[in-house]
Amino acid sequence: MHGILMMAMLGVAGAGGAEGENWPTWRGPGSNGVAIGGPGGLKTPSRFSPEESLVWKVRLPGRGCSTPVVWDGQIIVTCPIGGEDGVLAYDRDGKELWKTTFGKLRPGRGQRVGSACNSSPLTDGKSIFVYFKSGVLAALTMTGEVRWKVNVFEKYGEDKLWWDVGTSPILAGGALVLAVMQTEGNSYLVSLDKMTGKEVWRTPRMYECGPESGDAYTTPQVVEVDGVETIVTWGADHLTGHEATSGKMLWECGAFNPKRKKAWRVIASAVVSDGVAVVPYGRGDALAGIRLGGSGEVTKSAWIWKNETLGTDAASPVVAGGMVYLLKDSGKERGRVTCLEAATGKIQWESILPKSAKIFYASPLLVGDRLYFAREDGVVFCGTVTKEGLTDLVENTLGETVIASPVAVDGKLLVRGDTHLFCFGE
Repeated sequence: MHGILMMAMLGVAGAGGAEGENWPTWRGPGSNGVAIGGPGGLKTPSRFSPEESLVWKVRLPGRGCSTPVVWDGQIIVTCPIGGEDGVLAYDRDGKELWKTTFGKLRPGRGQRVGSACNSSPLTDGKSIFVYFKSGVLAALTMTGEVRWKVNVFEKYGEDKLWWDVGTSPILAGGALVLAVMQTEGNSYLVSLDKMTGKEVWRTPRMYECGPESGDAYTTPQVVEVDGVETIVTWGADHLTGHEATSGKMLWECGAFNPKRKKAWRVIASAVVSDGVAVVPYGRGDALAGIRLGGSGEVTKSAWIWKNETLGTDAASPVVAGGMVYLLKDSGKERGRVTCLEAATGKIQWESILPKSAKIFYASPLLVGDRLYFAREDGVVFCGTVTKEGLTDLVENTLGETVIASPVAVDGKLLVRGDTHLFCFGE
C-alpha cells in the first residue's frame, strides 16, 4: 500500500497470530477498504451465494448495520440481543464463542438503513471497543468481559443527530478517540484511556452550518502529517487536523459549502493517500483533493483539485497505490465506478455496474485485483481491476438486505446481511 501510513494502526495491522491476518476496524488494517493479504492470500471468491462457495452462515439475534472486525480468527460483531445493545464473537468456523450485553438499546430511526448499532467495533488485539446509538461506549477483553463503559450522551451532551449514530471509534495517541459532530448539539473529539475509560482530553469542534449540514456520520483517519500523528476529521463542512496526543487543533480547511446549504450532512468518510485527503461532499455530487498539513486556516492553500461531476453519498471510497476507486452509490448515475489519481483527480477509467432501482450503502472492498460492491438488496458485484476498467464482472445474490461493508481476511469473504452473517471461500 502506498500513502501515509495509519499511525494508530501500525501495530494493529502487523500484529496477530500466525494463523491469519486481521481486520481491526470497519475499513480494514489501513482504514482504506483494502485487504493486505496474509497466510490465506488474497484469493477471495468472485462467485458466491447461499448455495455456492458458502463456508458457513449464522443467524444473528438482531438487525444491525455495523461491519464485523476480525482478530486472530475471532470475528466480532455488534448486534441487538434481546432488546439490548450487544456484541458477539464467533470463531473462524462460525461457532459462537461469547456474547455480552450493555443494557436497553435505542432503536434506529431509519427503518431501511438505520439500526441501534451502525457503528462498527474496533480492536487492537488486547481490547475490543464498541459504540452504540444509546451513547454507550465500552471496552471489553478479548473474551468478552467488560473493562469499562460510559454513556457519552449522558456525560457530554444529548445526541442531536437527525439520523442514527454512524461514526466508529478509532485509536490515536495510544488512546481511544471518538468524534461527535452534530448541528444542534455539542460537537467534539474526545480521547479516553483504553484500559480505564478515563478522559485523556476533549476538544470542541464547533462550526456554524446550515440546518443538518453539521451532522456527520464519518469516521476520522489517523495519519502522520509533517511528522505529527494527526486525527484527520471530515464533517460540518470542514476537514480538520488535531494532534493525536493532546487534541490540539493544528489546521482546518473549509469552503466545501460556502453558501451554507441545508441538509449537506456527510456520511461517506474521507480517505488519505500520500498526504492528500480525498473528500466526498455535496450530498454525493462532488469530490475534492485536499493537501494535509500546514498551520491554522489553510483553506486557500489546501485545495488541490475538485470535481463536481463525481461523488458518493454513503459509500466511502477505496484508496490503494495512489488510486481512488469511487462508487456512485445513489442518484441517476448510481453504479458508476471511477478510478482516479488521488494526487491530481485525473480519471483513469470508468465502468458501469448493472442498473437497479436499489442503491448502495456499503463501502467497496478491494482484495488483490478484485473489487466488491454490495447493493442494499443483497446483490454483491465482483469485478477484476485492469488499466482499462472492470472486467469479469460477476453478480452474486444473497437473498437479504446488505447495509454493512464486506470484510476480507485469510482468503475468506465476510458479509453481514439483515439476518445472517455469511462466510464465503474458494
